[in-house]
Amino acid sequence: MKSNKASVKVMTPKADRAQVDQSIAPLVKQILERLGEDIGREGLARTPERVERALQFLTSGYAMDVKKVVNGALFTVKYDEMVIMKDIEFFSMCEHHMLPFFGKVHIAYIPRDRVIGLSKLPRLVDVFARRLQIQERMTQQIAQTIQDLIDPLGVGVICEARHFCMMMRGVEKQHSGAVTSAMLGAFRNRKETRDEFLSLVK
Repeated sequence: MKSNKASVKVMTPKADRAQVDQSIAPLVKQILERLGEDIGREGLARTPERVERALQFLTSGYAMDVKKVVNGALFTVKYDEMVIMKDIEFFSMCEHHMLPFFGKVHIAYIPRDRVIGLSKLPRLVDVFARRLQIQERMTQQIAQTIQDLIDPLGVGVICEARHFCMMMRGVEKQHSGAVTSAMLGAFRNRKETRDEFLSLVK
């Protein structure tokens, strides 16, 4: 049977990331030229460098180490009720068109004997959002990472997003959104647990 476990490995760059970053601006300049733009005009004079810096930030998740992000904020507790964090905002870029998609992530888990510091959950979302992504994989990666970190009784992640690749091009539907979920452990196996989570994030 094929495993549905998501890959949560951080990128191993083929080259030093600083060298990769510094090579972006000249390529952006070439793109502008091929679009027929005058790269000497005032409005575009610094655009290649600005795009380079923006892409460095928007793809910074590749260089993030989950263990360093969590930084030991895992705590042993006697608590076996659901922990929920709602409405974690995120911005990402789709890997198909490199256009933004954005929305909110809702996370729940039932501890076995450890919890994660609450401030670390939004940081974990950023680890995977700040990459070229698809919403389905990002949702699964967040859930699997929490499962791997604290081995809870179950994890549930719901992601609601709007995609510019649908809003600005293609079907051009500005008011449609996508919802994805990843349910592990008790959230997958127990309908009442899943229903409780869904009711609490509505």
